[in-house]
Amino acid sequence: MRFLKRGVAAALVMCATTAAAQAADCARITALGENVTYDLAVLFSTNALKNTLAGQGRIGKGPVDTKCETGAVMTTCRSSQMACKGGTPKSCIGAWLCF
Repeated sequence: MRFLKRGVAAALVMCATTAAAQAADCARITALGENVTYDLAVLFSTNALKNTLAGQGRIGKGPVDTKCETGAVMTTCRSSQMACKGGTPKSCIGAWLCF
């Protein structure tokens, strides 16, 4: 019985350590898009986020959160998403062109 308790305790510690290590590989990534129209600013920010994640070798988890601010001339949008390491980083030129 004592051996079983120690085995269960060791398994719980191992699972907790694995979950903490996995959580350390995740981060909220944010990308910025700016344009004259609202729709293009949203498009620019979501595409910049997608390519930033690809360039870093991250995989997005959950929904993309996009918030926009309209100025006198330009609309600025910020798209963010939780992303974890797990992919192969792609070669990117800036946030717009990934191979």
